[in-house]
Order: sequence, then structure tokens, then C-alpha cells
Amino acid sequence: MPTPRKLIRSVLAAALFSLAGTQANAEGFPSKPVRILVPYAAGGAVDVLARTVGQSLSKIWGQQPVIENRPGAGGTIASQALTQSAPDGYTLILVASGHPLNQFFYPKLPYDTFKDFTAISEIAASPLAIVVSKNSPVKNLQELLTIAREKPDALSYGMSGNGTSAHLAGELLNYMAKVKILAIPYKGGAPALTAVIAGEIPISVNPLPEVVGQLEGSTVRALAVTTAQRAKALPDVPTVAESGLPGYDASVWWGFLGPAGMTPELVTRINTDLKAALKDPVVLTALEKMGATPVGNSPQEFDAFMRTEAAKWEPVLKEANIKMQ
Repeated sequence: MPTPRKLIRSVLAAALFSLAGTQANAEGFPSKPVRILVPYAAGGAVDVLARTVGQSLSKIWGQQPVIENRPGAGGTIASQALTQSAPDGYTLILVASGHPLNQFFYPKLPYDTFKDFTAISEIAASPLAIVVSKNSPVKNLQELLTIAREKPDALSYGMSGNGTSAHLAGELLNYMAKVKILAIPYKGGAPALTAVIAGEIPISVNPLPEVVGQLEGSTVRALAVTTAQRAKALPDVPTVAESGLPGYDASVWWGFLGPAGMTPELVTRINTDLKAALKDPVVLTALEKMGATPVGNSPQEFDAFMRTEAAKWEPVLKEANIKMQ
């Protein structure tokens, strides 16, 4: 039977070996391709950002990340898949603004919004745009709201799923303008935009990265942007506040999460690599073109930000009585 002194030495040796292994794993990361889950359809803002940042990360890691689209249920399908992954850094997810708010839309989520995830970094933020087809007779937001008031429930808008930033922006418009424009959920922003172009629905609410290309191609027109200030990418498009709803302000953000249980060393390593990727001129140019601003905050700052977002929107959602579609 080992003496107390030998037992203490064994415990200390095991702890030091474990720590050394953890540091080595973080330093040698990644030794194989990292899988990045995208909770929305290909072509949408989250998908575009994942692939753009992924290209830069491939230079840093020497491994090309694998982008895996898992759309549906406002991002909860992909989020659940992440919680079932090993906390080794080889499965990450790029979430959007709706992630910390899904708990208010899905009361029986198969995971805990904060306990089952590891915050890594918010990477970018952007306004959203309220758009119509180029053939729409509606020329501005005031005209749209007039129609909505005169013909209750006659209008609908497409968005990328329940609880997403597009859904929130649309419902905040309903709430503040005292109208009821029906929300139609799609599996991503790109399919919603396609429906507008095809004339299947009259309106779509999308993050700027999803609409800039279509605006340049003149397939759609932007009636307003959702942030308090005009978007640099669309300087001629008024804000919702300027269009008759003072105080209106909504935006979309994106950030990386890992499953719960990741070591601090590994989180720091990935956070550092993400910050480096956000300094890549190619990434910066792509973000600017899409109307998005890089962020690159710390894991602690990102976690605190998401908790603040949840606290901010919870009373708004309850008062607006937003229901699942």
C-alpha cells in the first residue's frame, strides 16, 4: 500500500501530466479538419460568413474546415448536434442572434442555452434590410405600413426561421407600428429572398450579407435598414426610425461556440486564431462588401453579451406575444 507521500506524488504527477497533455493538445490543434456547423441553408449570411472565415482559418490551421449546413427549427437542430460532440475543438458552430433567444420560442429545448455551450468569440455584426421585389409597387416603408394598417393580415414577410434576428426585426416592426404582417419561416435567409424574387411573398427581412448581391443585381429593393444608423453599405437607404418609427433598432450578429467542457487553453487558441482570421484583408474586404463589421471579442465578453441579449429581448418578446409559427 503506497505511503501518503507517494500517494501525493502520484496525484501531483498525474495532474502535471494532464496539464501538459492539455497544453500540447491546444498547441498542436488542429491535427485534422475542424467541422463548422451552420444552422441555416447554404447561401445565407451565416453560411457565407462561415465559408469566408473558414478560408482564412485554413491558412492558419493548415487544415481546410468542413462546413456542414444543418438548417431547421431556428438553429436548434445544429445547436443540439453540437452539444452531442466531443469538447475537443473539432466541432464548432457559427450561431446568429437568435441563439440565446431560442429558449423563449422553444420552451422544451433539448439543451441549456448557456451551460451546454462554450463561448469562443463574436466575429461580426450587421444591420438587416427590409426588402421587396424590384417589381413591387411599394416604394418605401411608409407605404408598406399604410397597406398593413388598411388590410390587416394581408401582408407576409419571409425570414430565416423562428427566433432569428430577421424574425425579431419583423415582429418588432409589427409591435411598434401596431400592424400584423405575418411571419413566414424558411430554412434560411436565401430561400426567403428567393421567394420574394419569385413573387411568392411580398417582403423579406434579411441580414445585409444576404441581400447586398441581390441589391447590386437589382432583383430586389431595400425599403429600410433596421439599425439606428444607416448602413455604410447602403448609405442611401433610410433607417426604420427615419421612416416613421423613432426608437426602432435591431441588428444581427454572429459568433462561434463550442460544446461545453472545452479547456481554457483550447478556447484561447481558437479565439486567437479567429482574431487573426478577422485581420485577413480578404476577410475584411468580404465583410465590408456584405455590410458587416468585424468584432473579435474574448470568450468572456461574448458570453456576457449573449446573456445581456437574452435579458434585453425576453420582456420584449413576452409583451409582443410572439408565437411559434
